[in-house]
Formats: sequence, structure tokens, C-alpha cells
Amino acid sequence: MPFKDTKRNFCIIAHVDHGKSTLADRFLEISGAVDPRKMREQFLDNLSVERERGITVRSQTAHLRYKLNGVEYELNLIDTPGHSDFQYEVSRAMSACEGAVLLVDATQGVQAQTLSYAYLAIERGLEIVVAINKIDLPAADIERTKKQIEEIIGIDAGGAVLVSAKTGQGVQELIKKIIDVIPPPYYDENGTLSCLIFDSWYDPYWGVIALVRVFNGKMNKGDKIRVFSTGKDFTIQRLGFVRGGETYDTDYLEQGDVGFVILGTKDISDLKVGDTITSSENPVKEPIPGFREIKPVVFASFYPQFPEDYEKLKDALFKLKLNDYSLEIEYENSPALGAGFRIGFCGTLHMEVTSQRIKDEFGVDVIATFPQVAYIVRLRDGKEIVVKSPAEFPSPDRIDVIKEPRVRVTIHTPQEYIGEIFRICEERRGKQLDFKVSSDLAVITYSMPLSSIVFGFNDEVKSVSRGFASWDYEFEGWEPADIVKLDTYINQKRVDELSVIVPRDTAQRKAREIAEKLRQIIPRQVFEVVIQVGIGSRILAREEIKPYRKDVTAKCYGGDVTRKIKLLEKQKEGKKRLKMIGNVEVPPEAFIEVFKVK
Repeated sequence: MPFKDTKRNFCIIAHVDHGKSTLADRFLEISGAVDPRKMREQFLDNLSVERERGITVRSQTAHLRYKLNGVEYELNLIDTPGHSDFQYEVSRAMSACEGAVLLVDATQGVQAQTLSYAYLAIERGLEIVVAINKIDLPAADIERTKKQIEEIIGIDAGGAVLVSAKTGQGVQELIKKIIDVIPPPYYDENGTLSCLIFDSWYDPYWGVIALVRVFNGKMNKGDKIRVFSTGKDFTIQRLGFVRGGETYDTDYLEQGDVGFVILGTKDISDLKVGDTITSSENPVKEPIPGFREIKPVVFASFYPQFPEDYEKLKDALFKLKLNDYSLEIEYENSPALGAGFRIGFCGTLHMEVTSQRIKDEFGVDVIATFPQVAYIVRLRDGKEIVVKSPAEFPSPDRIDVIKEPRVRVTIHTPQEYIGEIFRICEERRGKQLDFKVSSDLAVITYSMPLSSIVFGFNDEVKSVSRGFASWDYEFEGWEPADIVKLDTYINQKRVDELSVIVPRDTAQRKAREIAEKLRQIIPRQVFEVVIQVGIGSRILAREEIKPYRKDVTAKCYGGDVTRKIKLLEKQKEGKKRLKMIGNVEVPPEAFIEVFKVK
């Protein structure tokens, strides 16, 4: 059997918590890829944030060897995230595969990301192997799950492999099915070397390490290669396979392989995800089609908690961008918080995970402002601008039309919670697009403003459905909206970080709530603090924080009353000067609490 027929490249795709990482553990055990003494749960999840939260954030690869009928097969497994914020990771993993294992939890059935990732795999032309997991649990309903797979996704579930990733039941049969169903990589004997960089990370000693899929040709240690986009030539220092974050050196990588390459560069701009590596002597004429550009959907500002950590934060962000190419980073300076960065994310979980990774991996504490969405503003002179933060909004008299981003939200829920789901979507300015019922599951589709699902939507959906509902969203387009910017003034100084964008009909109520919330959060000062919230020059709400009173006459025992009057007048003048020149201390939590206003 030729070498190409013994290789299989596949990824595992599923909704959150359906058992992808546990199934990957069983693959590692059965193939003997990991020393039993080193084996641990979720072996491929090696980031501390993944182990703390129990979720997969980054796709991880594992090179496995498995014998079947006397033939040794090479299996390149890629474990993928399940949360919609990390869909770009799944898309990237699929570019290196010929097939996918679609894993469905028998206790929960088809959920939002099951459907989304299945369609993504079909769109990519991958061969799909259906596996139904958690069959060992009493609540498992295999027939209902098969029915949902066929009715909702539209693929045959008759040949689905029944497995328990926890106990290992059925996993051997699943491996055999993968070998039988998923095709080997395409082989061209005379192909010129071409590899796709689909991931990368930074090592302090070796520099940039690229994870590649070899589509054509062969490369050896010591070969001269070229990075297509820059035209720069490098000599291969090391190459080999990856297994759970650990690298295993080999002498070469050939067509169909998924492995790592080290070129000896420490410049993170030299090797970009989506780029093509080819031969220096005989380069390809066209690059391998990369990935579609990921457009961030929410934006937030990151500032170092201590100004001296600015360079550390900068270094951390650009190193993270190596393996998270969806991050959009711009420099920013704030009068209140100093030098920092405006960052685009794929969602609020993506933002939280990035913040935690900066702390865990680089030791930098960050102050993060609340995530906002971008708006398109058409000015009265006809010019259109993209506004990524309230601080960038033009004055109301210059604005002609504001367009807000809308998303298509698909919610999978048991039928008994339909009414509450409808209520939540309607309250958040949603427009119903579709409603389907399959067995005991309802699929509800709404068009909603992106800003309405950024904060609190997930918690509400989970709360009213007792955790059974799941949801997913995709960008739909831009639509004119009647929205305004609420500015917050503290002692007549505008604080841009506390500005918010709200629908005009809720502006009065939200202004009052913001002012009240800030009154509760900002500590008392030695002078009066006046909080005002308004649109432009029109103030909609006002709150006051009374000052501390120091008894300056405490040491005056009797004597002339004019002495006391002079001391009180002097104190009054001092407070007046403080109020004019003093900066009010605004706690970091205020920048988040303001946006919790419904």
C-alpha cells in the first residue's frame, strides 16, 4: 500500500461540553501516543485558562500511529474548540483535514454549534463521520439524537458510531470507521513543495514555530525554503510532529503530513497564519488559498494596571496574535487610563480568555474596558466612517445616519421554554425570522442588534431554559438605527471611557441608571462630586456625592467666634481649589458596571 493511503487527517467538531477533548484522550491512549505515566484528563488542553474553565480555546494537533489488519496508519488528529467565539480556530483546523468526526452528546442532542460546525464541514467538502457520545449515561437517548441529526442537520445517522469517550466504549470502532470513510490526502508525485501555515506560536529559545499542512512535495531538515508573501528565504532548523503541545523531531515532512517547522526567526511578522511555505529553488507560482479574513465583532480597550508594564503588554499582545490571528490591535491613549490598546475580538468569551492568557502567560494585569460594537456613521457631508468606540463618535449635529451591525441568532431550546426565549429576544429589539419544531426541540431564529447580545444575553438564555438552550450567531449586515451617545461628566469633565451607545427611546432611563450606579461606586472625596449624564450638551440625569466633612474648629476651645469663621472660610476655599484641579478617583470596576445597565 503506497504511503499516501496510510495517512488520515481529521478534526473533531462538536458543541461545547459534548466530549471532544475526552474523546481525544482515548485516541491518545489507544494508539499509545502518550506515556501512561504522563497521561492526564484533557491532555491536549495545555493552556491554564483551558484547564481552569474546562473548555478548549485553541485547536491542538496529535500525530498518532494505529495498526489495523497488519497495516500501520498515521492519523493526524486536530481537537477543536466548541464555543462560537472560536469558530475561526475550527475553520483553520478544517483547512488541514480531509474529514471530520461530528460528535453529538446523546443526553443533549443536536445543539447550536453542532449544526454550525456540521454545515462548515460540509461547505469545506470534508467527509463526515457521525459519532454519538455519552451512551453510558442513564439520560442518553440515542434514537432521539439520531432523529435530530437527520431532521435538523440533514445527514444520515444510520451508520453513526456509538461511543463513550469516558469509558472508551466504541472508540476502537470509531477509529476503524475514520480509516474506512475519511479519504487519504491527495498525492502528486511531481508536486512542488507547498505548505499552508495554519497555526504558530512563540518559543523564547527557538523563536517562531509554525504548524503546517504539507499539500505537495517534501521538505527536509536543512532545506532552503521561501515564505510566499514576503519572499524571504530561510533554512529549516527543525521539523517534526506535535502531540499535546510537545514536539517530536523527524528528518522530513512529506505530502499529507501535519507538523511543525522551525526556521530560526524571532520576528513574528515573518511567519503569518494563512501564508504558504514553498521551495527557494523551485517556488510555486500561486499560494495555497488561505483563510477568509476574520472581522472582529466586539471591541474593548486593554490598559496595563501599572504604566511601567506597557511594553510587556505590547509584547504579550503581538505574541498572542501569532496563534490568534483574529485579534485586531490598535494603539490607543486615554487621559484617564494612559497608554493602551484598542482590540477587536470575536466575542466576549474571546475577550475574557485573551485577558486571562495575558495574565497567566506573560504576568501582566490589565484593566479592560467594556466590550463595544462598531458602527458605521454617515456624516452630513456624505462621508462614511467606522466608529469602534463611543469616544470616536462625531457630535450629533454632524451625523446624518448611524448604521448598527445586526446578527442572525439561532437558538435551540426544549419546547417548554419557547415563550421565555421569545420574550428575551423581543426585549432586545429582535425580529423573528424563523421558527421550527423537531420532536421535542425548537429552533428559533431572530435578527438582533449585535450590541444586544454582547452582555447578559447568554446568561438570560441559560437562566430561563435551566441551562438546556444553546445559541449561535452569524453576522447579517448593517441597518440604520435610531441610537445616541450618552456622555458621562464627572465634575464637568467628560470621561470618554464611560460613554455608551443606546437606543434613543431608552436614553432617559439609562442615563438615570448610569448616574445612580456611578454614585454608588465612586468613593466620597474631600470635595463634592457631581455626576452628569447626557446627550451632547443636554443633561438627562444628575447625581451628587457629598464630601467628607473635616471639623477644622475641633481645636478651638472657646475664644473669639471669628477665629472659627476664618478657619471654616479657609476650608471652603481649599475645597473649591481641590474641586477645580483635583481628579476624581474612579475605580476600575466602574468601567464595567456602567454597561450592566439593561
